[in-house]
Amino acid sequence: MKLIVNADDFGLSRGVNYGIVDAHELGIVTSTTMLTNMPATNHAFQLMEKYPKLKVGVHLTLSCGAPITTDCPTLINPQGEFRLTSQYPLLKEHGLSEEEVEAEWEAQIQQFYKRGVTPSHLDSHHHIHTWEPIIPVIKRLAQKYDLPVRTGFRNPPNGVRLWSDVIDAGFYGEGVKEKYFIELYEKFKAYDGTIEIMCHPAYIDEVLRQHSSYVEGRLKEFEILTRIKLAEDVTLI
Repeated sequence: MKLIVNADDFGLSRGVNYGIVDAHELGIVTSTTMLTNMPATNHAFQLMEKYPKLKVGVHLTLSCGAPITTDCPTLINPQGEFRLTSQYPLLKEHGLSEEEVEAEWEAQIQQFYKRGVTPSHLDSHHHIHTWEPIIPVIKRLAQKYDLPVRTGFRNPPNGVRLWSDVIDAGFYGEGVKEKYFIELYEKFKAYDGTIEIMCHPAYIDEVLRQHSSYVEGRLKEFEILTRIKLAEDVTLI
């Protein structure tokens, strides 16, 4: 059984950043994806240099913080922050400019290349890259930068390499329990492909509270991710 344990939201806050690198150093986290538009982005890049075995990708967002680009009226609210929330799939009319989305996401990706760093892969905040109106954008960017993308698509786009064969998003909220890993193993122990687990370990700080409704659960995730012992035939990659 081949397992990727990816910690989302690197860069959101210093507490999140420290929680992720500790969950890597002391636990089973193998990769993370960074919000490149947030208060602790620079701190996250600094930590990358200290943890070279931690694979770091881009956590593309249209629903957290403010954009990097300045000419994107369809993406923002009157306060200049992203106007979408986690409830974006319920929108009957999204009103987004595909060109603005692509320019903004490319700017987020470029934060890596401007520092001479190649990201490991692409995924997104609230899985928005799998939303039908956005798929043409993620396809073009993945192909342009030759980067694999987190799966989760209803119909994976042709010509895009996937970061894993399966993603399991069950380790979240009420699903954050040690038995999660036992159940995951029983479900996939005979599976020959690669499974990605999405997780959100963190130490809690005020910036996290300001930007996320998912707070206390992150510390519980951290505790389990640094304590759990996986079956001997599970390979972390």
